[in-house]
Amino acid sequence: MLRIGIDVGGTNTDAVLLEGRQVVGWVKTSTTADVTSGITAALQRLLATHPVDMHAIRGVMIGTTHFTNAVVQRRHLMPTAAVRLGLPATKVLPPMVDWPADLRDTIGNHAYLAHGGHEVDGRKISELNEQELRGIAADIRAKGIRSVSISSVFSPVNAEFERKAAEILAAELPEAALTISSEIGRIGLLERENAAIMNACLQDLCQKTIGAFRQALRELSIAAPLFLTQNDGTLMSADFAEQFPVLTFSSGATNSMRGAAFLSGLKDGIVVDVGGTTTDVGALINGFPREASVAVAIGDVRTNFRMPDVYSFGLGGGSLIQREPLTVGPQSVAFELSTRALIFGGAELTTSDVAVALGRADFGDRSKVANLDADFAQAVWRRIQEMIAEAVDRMKVSAEPLPVIVVGGGSILVDDTMRGASEVVKPDHYPVANAVGAAIAQISGEIEQVFSLVSLTRDEAVAQAKQEALNRAIAAGADPATVEVVDVEDVPLAYLPGNATRIRAKAVGDLKTN
Repeated sequence: MLRIGIDVGGTNTDAVLLEGRQVVGWVKTSTTADVTSGITAALQRLLATHPVDMHAIRGVMIGTTHFTNAVVQRRHLMPTAAVRLGLPATKVLPPMVDWPADLRDTIGNHAYLAHGGHEVDGRKISELNEQELRGIAADIRAKGIRSVSISSVFSPVNAEFERKAAEILAAELPEAALTISSEIGRIGLLERENAAIMNACLQDLCQKTIGAFRQALRELSIAAPLFLTQNDGTLMSADFAEQFPVLTFSSGATNSMRGAAFLSGLKDGIVVDVGGTTTDVGALINGFPREASVAVAIGDVRTNFRMPDVYSFGLGGGSLIQREPLTVGPQSVAFELSTRALIFGGAELTTSDVAVALGRADFGDRSKVANLDADFAQAVWRRIQEMIAEAVDRMKVSAEPLPVIVVGGGSILVDDTMRGASEVVKPDHYPVANAVGAAIAQISGEIEQVFSLVSLTRDEAVAQAKQEALNRAIAAGADPATVEVVDVEDVPLAYLPGNATRIRAKAVGDLKTN
């Protein structure tokens, strides 16, 4: 079976062709501002050097850091209205209360509190007020806001008010995109609300980006289904991804870790993925990313949906360097590296310029950085190594040295030895580990539901949840012969009547070959 894996980063677009589990070929091109031409160029080069029957391609899997980078860099985010249902409770901590001021201002800081919400035992805090919501909708409409997040206190226990509020706001704001927090996050209000707001502010970028992906495939007459990788290392359809772009957060890092394990043959260790804009560091356990056990911060905002335990920071091949005081990143020239960096005739000092000046890399025109002060360049290099070593130490759970697998196009920034590492490994095809990880990803199916254990036993409820997860994975395109349940979690809801328990089950399987 042939499949194509693509990773669209802030700087580079990588494409790999896999036949079964064998890497047949790969290419790396510059990401373009319109995204489409960059993907098209990568695919054209890949298929020109490795011609295949287009009908033999069974799937195109795309991983992208576009949405994570947008939040980290505060770019391409749309104004968003955050509507919370919970009055008279929660007034002390309004929406976005724990956000960095610059990010809050970027999306407009439009927060609305309304009546509604539930207690932990399912009782209503207050009744939903339809007229109140219509008034909020009128203000949102007057401000020209086209994206709205809706959160309600304890909506994962009872999402009734969120659904009703969504119906009212959809009728009043037919052009607006709505995000419901219970479909994304977990119990904690602020973290779940944060995830929903982030999802909402990415809607424009998401529509544009996924539309570009589809256009690129059409231009090359590739009719294979399009999938995007999500943050647990599995795939979701492009249609689903358009609704929930936040589920791609850290998918690039997850892909790189899965790709690093696949390419290196190592099942345990620390993976350092250095791109053009950001560096992602995570831990491998038995070949899969370690899952975060606490709230994960994206762009300094806490969220609580299931995520790999990844530390991302602004260091990459295109990171800008400031001289006084010395800082590296987080701003980056991204895909404009080939025009803005000094080695390409530009005027911006980047980490790639320093690597070339020190003889650590050989691309661009080295003569253009010949006058760069050697002591300053060494100081920058030491700072880069410190940033990476600190990130590796942050991901370790003990002082024992562990293998460090370095992947990504920006790996030129990493020395061959590292403090706290038993070895530093750069496997074959390491520049395109993200794309390899995307290509080998599986299909998943997941269910989270509250069961009443009055007419069912716990074992029967768990069995039902498992079967539904299996059915959803198969319906999404998984091979029935390979699908299996990989995770089951049940949480008794002691304060709800009927001996209630919330059960979440997840199943994964390989993509069907026909």
